[in-house]
Amino acid sequence: MVLGTPGSGSGTAKEALAERAKGGLLFMGGFVILLYVIELLNTVMQHSLNGTFGLRPRNINGFLDILTFPLLHANLGHLLSNTLPLIIFGFLVFLAGVRTFLTALAFSWLGSGTVVWLIGGGGVTVGASGLVFGFFAFLLVRGFFNRSWWQILLSVVLFMAYGSILFGVLPTVMGFVSWQAHLGGAVGGITAAVVLRPKRGATD
Repeated sequence: MVLGTPGSGSGTAKEALAERAKGGLLFMGGFVILLYVIELLNTVMQHSLNGTFGLRPRNINGFLDILTFPLLHANLGHLLSNTLPLIIFGFLVFLAGVRTFLTALAFSWLGSGTVVWLIGGGGVTVGASGLVFGFFAFLLVRGFFNRSWWQILLSVVLFMAYGSILFGVLPTVMGFVSWQAHLGGAVGGITAAVVLRPKRGATD
């Protein structure tokens, strides 16, 4: 048996966290850059991509648009409003690990799109705000499942700073945005937290 030097475990954990932080910044930065490239192209094309790849509720031919609608936005202002919270929440989720991040991303993406497709209003839905709500909901819930005081504290801080965006899941609030996408994203984020919760009765 090879014994580690004192503090080696702590050092390894810090290195792993630093690697995840670097990966999170690179991934979220790259994803946001992709969104701006798409928006630039969409603007040049007079936002015709929205009509082709935006999500059309209850349209069988447009069901696959669930995979594309978060990549599109109504205009530059719409994208700018999503940018900062998307980077912050996505980065914080990424700190928990790649598997956790991909699970939260998948559930938020599919949850947002599915709810819009099922109960969305008329017109075409675009935007990454469903992902924002998904990541936010995931961060709020996971601390309680993990029984981690610092994660719970983070959740409280996030709620105090950004809790007002939760009102975006209500049909009577902000009628010009898709509350269905917000609601579906939040449900997806909560579902991801449930799926990834620590298993009770597990032994070391």
